[in-house]
Formats: sequence, C-alpha cells, structure tokens
Amino acid sequence: MTLLNLHNEPVREEWLDAYGHLNEAYYLVPFSNATWVLQEHFGIGVPYFEETGCAIYTVETHLRYLKEVRFPAILHIESMILGVESRKIWFTHRMLVNDEECATGEFMTLHFDTRDGRVSPMHKTVIEHLQSSIIDPFPNWVGRKIKLKQD
Repeated sequence: MTLLNLHNEPVREEWLDAYGHLNEAYYLVPFSNATWVLQEHFGIGVPYFEETGCAIYTVETHLRYLKEVRFPAILHIESMILGVESRKIWFTHRMLVNDEECATGEFMTLHFDTRDGRVSPMHKTVIEHLQSSIIDPFPNWVGRKIKLKQD
C-alpha cells in the first residue's frame, strides 16, 4: 500500500463563493495542482514533456464533495495510484483539512504523444514505478457511480 503525501496548499480568498466557503469549481484546482506534483514524482512531469513530447491528459474525473471548506485553511492532498496500463493511469486524490476528509477526486488519464498526436505507451520503467505504488486495498469509495436510489 502506497499513500503519497506530496502536496499541500492554502485556500485562497478568490476561491470562495458567496456563502464564504470553497466554491465547487475550486475543489478541482488543488487536485489538479497535486496531479502536477504526482507526475513529477513519477518522472512524467514538465521535464519529461520537454524531452519526449509526451504528456498525461485527464480524460475522466469523478469528484465527491464531503465537507465544506472555509477560509483560512490548508488543504492537504493525499494521492493513491489505483491502476496502470501501458497508456493509462488511474489514480485518486483525497483532500483533508485538519485531518478531516473534505473531498475526493478520481481520475483516468492517458499518456499522449503530442508530436505524433496520438495516445502512446509509457516507457517500461515508468510503468513499473507506477505499478509498484498501486494501493491495496482500494478505498471503499473508489469506482462509485452517480445514480438515484431505487425504491
């Protein structure tokens, strides 16, 4: 099991809505920032892009809003790798404030070669590094879908 604690950032006042708490759109911003840090951690960040022309593109996101976040607060983001294929990375971020879970984000990404304009396989060493970090067991909220409760 690998829980990655790679990113923290403060809530910014411009992220607040009319009710004084973190606007729903801005829950994604720290998750996106954490994704950049996660990419760097695995050697597939900006230097990798500059060298290879390959990037990680998000193609699906599932956010859960669990608790309101008010200013001031420090957002602590935990990251977990859920799965890896040659061209895909499935991972999640968990947002905590004062050790309380406030939100989760689940992401599916593709490895994209911007020079060839197509999805391409990652280097074997990158895949192995990611695979060695897959969390087990998964958090119980991973893979949930949105639906109405059936009577």
